[in-house]
Amino acid sequence: MAKHDLTPVAWRCGRFLFDWRKRTAPVVMGILNVTPDSFSDGGLFANHDAALKQAERLIAEGAEMIDVGGESSRPGSEPLSLQEELDRVMPILEALKDAPVAISVDTYKAKVMAAAINLGIDCVNDIWAFRQPHASEAIKNSACGVMLMHMQKDPSTMQFDPQYKDVVAEVNGFLMERCVALEDEGVERDRLAIDPGFGFGKTLEHNMTMLAHFQEFCQHGLPVVAGLSRKSSLGAITGKDMAHRQTASVAAAMMALERGAKVLRVHDVDQTMDAVKIWVAAQEYL
Repeated sequence: MAKHDLTPVAWRCGRFLFDWRKRTAPVVMGILNVTPDSFSDGGLFANHDAALKQAERLIAEGAEMIDVGGESSRPGSEPLSLQEELDRVMPILEALKDAPVAISVDTYKAKVMAAAINLGIDCVNDIWAFRQPHASEAIKNSACGVMLMHMQKDPSTMQFDPQYKDVVAEVNGFLMERCVALEDEGVERDRLAIDPGFGFGKTLEHNMTMLAHFQEFCQHGLPVVAGLSRKSSLGAITGKDMAHRQTASVAAAMMALERGAKVLRVHDVDQTMDAVKIWVAAQEYL
């Protein structure tokens, strides 16, 4: 894939087209984990009614996308069975499929992807970058958006001494290789978004290096996702526990935005939206 050195024109996600020819703001994606064990909000929204109320709240706060995940990918987590993941996410996706915002499913399992796409969801977010069996087949003949992420090793082992010679170059290279592979299999380029995978097989130094040089991921004409919300690296720097990382999360998201991020994947939509509105307003005076 050639290096284009340009801002992405648009991102096609099912019912939605996020068109940066007509907008300045990033897409703020609200995280909805319907799990008992996610690193930040595990157990809070595992109940069906609680999950739907949280989705309503995130939408009211300004999220243009909701990312529904049924399996924790926190460091050290173990794989979830297919049926259990389906049981967790499908009732929520069914209830949200006609929502006024884009609905994404966070999964690496091809059968979950296929079931969600059959419902009409708008995006598939895969921490494995569609490397698992049949994952690319599940998405290629649909109109859904595609988010592919870099992860070294797997969730159960990814934080056991991650190593890179040049983390930015290696992550960038991996993401471009995966984009080429998906395009070769028939996934249209305007459906692709890339995520460097903060915290997924990276040390504090790796994460901060990627944030400082985030613009390097934004040179391919593809939307780049920034997912730093409440991550342990922010806690290591600030000394704050999970419940008190909102300010650090917003600061990190805004640093990524200033360096070219087009999608901000966050837990704290309200606070992030306030910061984004100030950033957008200031762009008019450049």
